[in-house]
Amino acid sequence: MSKESSRKFSPETNAVRIQVPRTDEMEHTAPMFLTSSFCFDNAEEMRATFADETDFNVYSRFSNPNVDELVRKMCALEGAEAGYATASGMSAIFASFMALMKAGDHLLSARSIFGSTHTVVTKFLPKYGIETSYFDINDPASIEAMIKPNTKMIFVETPSNPGLEIIDLALLGEIANKHNIILNVDNCFASPVLQRPIEFGAHLVTTSATKWIDGQGRVLGGVVVGKQELIKEIHAFCRSTGPAMSPFNAWVLSKSLETLFVRMERHSSSALKLAQSLEKNPHLAFVRYPMLPSHPQYDIAVKQMSGGGGIVCFELKGGLEQGVRFLDALELLSLTANLGDSRSIASHPASTTHAKLSDAERASVGITPGLIRISVGLENVNDLLIDIEQALEKSA
Repeated sequence: MSKESSRKFSPETNAVRIQVPRTDEMEHTAPMFLTSSFCFDNAEEMRATFADETDFNVYSRFSNPNVDELVRKMCALEGAEAGYATASGMSAIFASFMALMKAGDHLLSARSIFGSTHTVVTKFLPKYGIETSYFDINDPASIEAMIKPNTKMIFVETPSNPGLEIIDLALLGEIANKHNIILNVDNCFASPVLQRPIEFGAHLVTTSATKWIDGQGRVLGGVVVGKQELIKEIHAFCRSTGPAMSPFNAWVLSKSLETLFVRMERHSSSALKLAQSLEKNPHLAFVRYPMLPSHPQYDIAVKQMSGGGGIVCFELKGGLEQGVRFLDALELLSLTANLGDSRSIASHPASTTHAKLSDAERASVGITPGLIRISVGLENVNDLLIDIEQALEKSA
């Protein structure tokens, strides 16, 4: 807010009104602070700042007013004590791992995770002596038995990418607190509009701001928020290793947050209408959407989410060959690996975002050869449905 207020505002209002202090120019919207470094009035002020005796800005790798504004907004939306913004969603996830785990620690992760996260977990963490193992998100009763004396963190995406599998966050929070383990939740698909993991016991929440937060496919960014003592370690790690968000990207993302609630309402309502219509399509083996009663974890979704989000998945009866024909027959939807855009996107996870997984690994997380992921944009939903239905007819 431009003026400090003792009142507590709703998240929608905070997303719009939180702003860096106005300069002497009295601008209405925050200016861009496109600078690598910041000046000091005198040598003593500079010394005190480098000694961490002040919170003045030093260097944009450490902090920047535009980045700080974005982080303040995300903390307000997620209900977090502190946060840090990074250059991409993956750098936020990697920083949350490396800053808080060391050689000899154990990461217990859901098997259903984004392809690049899977690569980090299986290829890179073992190089640093961090032990990893996977649990089945569809078998939460097995999780506690997999905890070891050296387990430091539980990591999960819910809803998962791309299969939209969902797990009870309150249950995970209880398990994590019982065993004094960090619960780290990737909240990218839901966004803080539809789900707030911290309310269910999460200690950290990571988000690829590239997706719904930006909402128009313009810039990259990542944010990790959570408990103050954990974010302090992440900030120290990032300050030295350098995955800082650029001030320009932070400015764009902060402006994007002003429309996030409006956009997510439209994405969710259109996605639900699309999913309901496609459930009746004879060319599909199944349709997956959190707010469909046919979803295996529908009861959990209703409990912890206020909407289903903008992703719809379905399985083509014709498998991989029909999947290729279907994508080529689309006339309106874009073919790209991104999601969370104002423009609707169709993708084939088995050959793109999760291509580096083996056939067995893809099968274990429900990524079948005919699985199609639709990121529902802001177009008229009837236009989207017509395009998908004509592509299904042509590809059958």
